[in-house]
Amino acid sequence: MATINDNYLKLKAGYLFPEIGRRVTAFAEANPDAKVIRLGIGDVTEPLPEACRTAMIQAVEDMGDRASFKGYGPEQGYAWLREKIAQHDFQSRGCDIDASEIFVSDGSKCDCGNILDIFGSNNSIAVTDPVYPVYVDTNVMAGHTGDANEKGEYGGLVYLPITADNHFTAQIPTEKVDLIYLCFPNNPTGATASKEHLQAWVDYARSHGSIIFFDAAYEAFITDPAIPHSIYEIEGARECAIEFRSFSKNAGFTGTRCALTVVPKTLTAKAADGADVELWKLWNRRQSTKFNGVSYIVQKGAEAVYAPEGQAQIKALVSFYMENARMIREQLTAAGLAVYGGVNAPYVWVQTPNGLSSWDFFDKLLQTCNVVGTPGSGFGAAGEGYFRISAFNSRDNVEEAMKRITAAFKQ
Repeated sequence: MATINDNYLKLKAGYLFPEIGRRVTAFAEANPDAKVIRLGIGDVTEPLPEACRTAMIQAVEDMGDRASFKGYGPEQGYAWLREKIAQHDFQSRGCDIDASEIFVSDGSKCDCGNILDIFGSNNSIAVTDPVYPVYVDTNVMAGHTGDANEKGEYGGLVYLPITADNHFTAQIPTEKVDLIYLCFPNNPTGATASKEHLQAWVDYARSHGSIIFFDAAYEAFITDPAIPHSIYEIEGARECAIEFRSFSKNAGFTGTRCALTVVPKTLTAKAADGADVELWKLWNRRQSTKFNGVSYIVQKGAEAVYAPEGQAQIKALVSFYMENARMIREQLTAAGLAVYGGVNAPYVWVQTPNGLSSWDFFDKLLQTCNVVGTPGSGFGAAGEGYFRISAFNSRDNVEEAMKRITAAFKQ
């Protein structure tokens, strides 16, 4: 009899979005005339930039001509895309990153989970709380944790609470941890990290032989010039950090799928015999074995992001969503709610009023305002009492949702 990976039976976090769906469906069936506005999921709504569409159309034409047809591409990504990424996203900001250290993929969500393939099962792991659930769930699947307690916290993980009291930037642990997940601008809280804060994490990682997994999926939304866009802007990060990025939110590639992971060739970890092993070689082998690369058509679309017209178009896209965030932040604040984030990030993190639980606030918004958000408790125990609202939606929907919420809560 075949057996399963029993670690999947430990998973709890999959409860969040199915439960949201169940409650919204039940409400819609009972109130068929209600126009429900969904500001919960982090999916984009605006079309792909014209420069990307044009490049992809030309790439399709390329595939129709034997002279320009492309079959299997390099698993690491085409050199012309990797070189543009290195130049525009890293070297232009003073980061010492070479194109050969960049791996193009079909999603940073995938890479955040797949990176565990090259690490051992005996590492101690730190995550913030609240947290992007993928970080936790993939470690559960890989057998790196114990069971979850009544709060949903898994044994074997070190949880670092982030709340208003610490400005949503986790305190560096007093104990030694081996793998550290950091996400800035943060999902779900919308918080950012200063250069000094990231320097402290890099110093900690280097002194303990730790590896930082730095998720920079939302770096394009940073407008404050003092805030780093990459961990590699921090001195010493090449010796302790892997960075994940995506074209999903800045260029609208959520359904098109293109991302990248940076693994510096100076990054090492220990083998069982104590030898230092270059992680770049392991990740390169993993990708070459388990991944066939991103399609030529999609990579040509991603390359167009770096053309002058592409840069102007994604700047306009980012500005559109950040204007949504500004409206959400300012109008909820005017309604008397305590609001965080939404300045250098597309998420607004709201403290629930009058001691309401995250799910009670969800139900109130749905039933009173016909607006859907995401209960903070779904991101971890420290998210209880908070609520995430996404700026990824049409302007009409955001304006209408804010009108409804402010009318319901403004004193």
